[in-house]
Amino acid sequence: MMSRRELLKSTASGLGYLAFAALAHDQATRQSRAESPSPGPLAPKPTHFEPKAKHVIFLCMDGAPSHVDSFQYKPKLQADDGKPYARGKLLGSPFQFRQHGQSGLWISELFPAVAKHADDLCLLNGMHTDLPNHPQAYLQMHCGIFQSPRPSLGAWLLYGLGTENSNVPGFVTFNPPSSNGGAANYGSSFLPAVYQGTKIGGGRFGGDPNQVSNLKNPNRSPRTQRVQLDFLQELNRSAGENGIDTSAVEGVIDSYELAFRMQAELPQLMDLSGETKATQEQYGIAANRARGGFGGGGFGPPSGDGFGRQCLLARRLIEGGVRFVEINVPGWDHHRDLKGSMQRSCGAVDKPIAALLGDLKQRGLLEETLVIWGGEFGRSPVVQGGDGRDHNAKGYTIWMAGGGVKGGLAHGQTDEYGYEAVEGKVHIHDWHATILHLLGLDSEQLVFNYAGREMKITDVKGGNVVNEILT
Repeated sequence: MMSRRELLKSTASGLGYLAFAALAHDQATRQSRAESPSPGPLAPKPTHFEPKAKHVIFLCMDGAPSHVDSFQYKPKLQADDGKPYARGKLLGSPFQFRQHGQSGLWISELFPAVAKHADDLCLLNGMHTDLPNHPQAYLQMHCGIFQSPRPSLGAWLLYGLGTENSNVPGFVTFNPPSSNGGAANYGSSFLPAVYQGTKIGGGRFGGDPNQVSNLKNPNRSPRTQRVQLDFLQELNRSAGENGIDTSAVEGVIDSYELAFRMQAELPQLMDLSGETKATQEQYGIAANRARGGFGGGGFGPPSGDGFGRQCLLARRLIEGGVRFVEINVPGWDHHRDLKGSMQRSCGAVDKPIAALLGDLKQRGLLEETLVIWGGEFGRSPVVQGGDGRDHNAKGYTIWMAGGGVKGGLAHGQTDEYGYEAVEGKVHIHDWHATILHLLGLDSEQLVFNYAGREMKITDVKGGNVVNEILT
């Protein structure tokens, strides 16, 4: 007597793919009605404790923005401009700082629109990481370590929380770089594939920066695609019945299922035509301009109005139930032409970021959405090449807003020149632990057994929640 697997193969070859797939679909449908439904890997999961946030929007400034020219005012650095320091000469900031809001946070003139939201910002001025090299620091910021592949922060959050809407991806990343770890920065590594990020734009040659690639299938109708997926699922189940480990295949099939469901709902979320002209102008989106992308072959600051569109899309995705949205902005590696480069980079993001914060707040979404801004490390207070700044991993700023953090707070600080964190020090592991905590997850309990031990994003060292910044 033929085994079920042999029968499936024989039937498939005899009737032809689509005919057999239709039979398999009918069989699977009858079987699913007889069995209790499985919640699936993306089903909402209970948190470890009451969360303060439900979503994250990470505005990632690829290349490492200078903290002493943006959110850390250093009067001593200004006073000692040109003096010898650490095998070089100090470079005072060419930009003016002043205090903003009732909290009196010091913010550079580079961010006039963001400064209007000073009382919503929580500045982590004592950030530090392990290495001042882009590939390692960028990967560690996203995955916890840089020595070997690990799941990204977005993948861990999706694994721990599940999704609020199974018809859209739980984790979306705009413009992820092809360098600095590449796909690992939004990958799921040893977690099931369904937890990896959905890429929009990105890479050196990018494509449309505001649309999901291959979202529509030009060759098959939704009904035919449904039949095809059911056929693959049936083959997968038959292999499992014969003792074959199908866990990897199941992860891929789960991703296929998500991609199929996305075709129905995601295009609506990505369509900005329903947004008012006033809202689009608020984000810096000009109706008479071509859709802006990210210039410089993927390495320069945003061109056109691409960043504003993506900030507005981030708000819409969060409203649609997406857990984690990241927008990567290249062009922040300012080794030379500090003044001009910072003006261009900050000028491209200031208005859209302020619009995003104001829009979320007006809609009552800021309380449940953690907005994060920052890069992989900071810059040196010493001049490089006459008018630039080199890398600095010993001290820098990342700010957060909403989602359960205290607004109008400057937590920690670097030394008088901005070189090294000396108070309120927050390592990248502490930052990850704090983000997870805000979403109701304990970094010590959010683990996955792999290679003989329980893995976590904060690695073996662990991370300490920065309780001082929590509401």
